[in-house]
Amino acid sequence: MKAKLLTLAFILTFFSSVISQETNSPGVFGKGIFNLMGKDSTWSMKIAARMQLLGTAAWEKEPDGGLVDPASNMLVRRARLKFDGFVLSPRLKYKIELGLSNRDQAGQSEFTRNSPRMIMDAVIMWNFYGNFVLWAGQTKLPGNIERVISSGNMQLVDRSILNAAYNIDRDIGLQLRHHFNLTDKFLVREKVAFSQGEGRNVVLGNLGGHQYTGRLELLPFGKFKNKGDYFGSDLEREEKPKLMLSATYDINSNAVRTRSNLGDYMFNDVGLYETTIETLFVDAMFKYRGFSFMGEYANRTADDPVAKNSDGTETGDIVRVGTGLNLATGYVFKSNWALAVRYSNVTPDLEITGNNKSDQYTFGVSKFIVGHKLKVQTDVSFLDILGETDVLLYRLQMDLHF
Repeated sequence: MKAKLLTLAFILTFFSSVISQETNSPGVFGKGIFNLMGKDSTWSMKIAARMQLLGTAAWEKEPDGGLVDPASNMLVRRARLKFDGFVLSPRLKYKIELGLSNRDQAGQSEFTRNSPRMIMDAVIMWNFYGNFVLWAGQTKLPGNIERVISSGNMQLVDRSILNAAYNIDRDIGLQLRHHFNLTDKFLVREKVAFSQGEGRNVVLGNLGGHQYTGRLELLPFGKFKNKGDYFGSDLEREEKPKLMLSATYDINSNAVRTRSNLGDYMFNDVGLYETTIETLFVDAMFKYRGFSFMGEYANRTADDPVAKNSDGTETGDIVRVGTGLNLATGYVFKSNWALAVRYSNVTPDLEITGNNKSDQYTFGVSKFIVGHKLKVQTDVSFLDILGETDVLLYRLQMDLHF
């Protein structure tokens, strides 16, 4: 309760200060609530808000085809405030994103001082020379394309089971980004990151080693319209084929969590169990005249994935090692209705994890009222887990982004 009151006080105080600056409402829905400019033009800030409302229903499938054990849930899945702009020069930018919903803030532990994890992003971006940009702070690591795409810009209601199993999410540290052209059209982007390795909002110092991430993106036909390689569906209806081929390699040295910088902490009799975890992603994005395709492959390994005590006995914690595949395609009609289908697979190392492979098949329908800023999406998924009960899942979601 105290944290929520402090959050409300911060919001009221911040917006009360708006009247003392030059304000300019964007006038167009989806471009922010306010665009602020300091009176001396030495800083700017765009203020935006978004919310995501989700309803789900799920059933277990019996061998004879019947559906049993219905369950349902309705929630405010995301409610966020976003601030971005520049300080002193357009070459020095920043972004702040705060998560206000219970789901956004969940995951507190002794390592976050048992505080809600409100801060999603707090990052400064400095274009210090040519095409080099240095990022400092907490934000998404340059991981698989589906994870880097904003949760408000997805083709279907939610990300895939591959992303749930293997993504490397947010962390705090430094990132260096650069791009150059091989030809007039062929664009190459390089991204490297050095981070703490424990995930977002950890405040008790470095717990294990550090995390090192590198990503290479090849765009042989040039840039996508309006950064279309980083949102789902071809809403821009690319007039010419656009393709991005990418790969990410991540090493989390002496990681202490079961999913690299995510998952459960691996405790043993002397503190935290540590093992180096490596994750490889290979992905692609293609768009042309309303048609889109996205593909991802993931592979995760660990030096010693089974957590142990000092005497060699197993603690019960296991790093989720294995592979995954994610294939999604869709088409946006001129009416801005869209259809999409996705096949996702996660194949854990059975001998190590004891978990069987999972296959998920998803069919979705979306109505983009104002692009991704105002949309309604629904989908149906069938989850087939080898040797376990199959699950049918229905979801309905609405997004509103100022």
